[in-house]
Amino acid sequence: MGEMRVVGIRVEPPQNQPVLLLREVDGLRYLPIWIGQSEAASIALQQRGIEPPRPLTHDLLVNTVEAFGRTLREVRIVDMTEGTFYAEMVFDDDVVVEARPSDAIAVAMRCAASIIAVDDVLDDAGLLMPEEEPDTGVGGEVGGDEEVEAFREFLDQVSPEDFLGPEG
Repeated sequence: MGEMRVVGIRVEPPQNQPVLLLREVDGLRYLPIWIGQSEAASIALQQRGIEPPRPLTHDLLVNTVEAFGRTLREVRIVDMTEGTFYAEMVFDDDVVVEARPSDAIAVAMRCAASIIAVDDVLDDAGLLMPEEEPDTGVGGEVGGDEEVEAFREFLDQVSPEDFLGPEG
């Protein structure tokens, strides 16, 4: 299993389909996941540190979990079948709840929970993006602008159909 971090969201024309990009914390693979508009907005707001005037659905879920005295430990992206990703939210006492990755990640970001992708998913859908000698900053991470630009270039050449299995 590989721990992932959220790189960002990009909306791809002409369908205006948002894509969530994750990157391995201790690796070079990226995991693009096509998601819905409202989930993309929720993730983008959280990533930018913008607090809406009223709680969004993901905020409500976090507030409910906390009100019941529970803790979200991690989100696992556990499967990809015919281009569709599946996730689990793992709470304290090993309580596991199935979820869409976009919802689970939006909640994980609000709880500072780990995001994990199982090896099979990374092996099947993880991608290496071509990089020219990246400009590294503190901790050896690729600078944000360079990473986002590489993501844009990658997205110009890929579509959701590229992630369908041979049956797809």
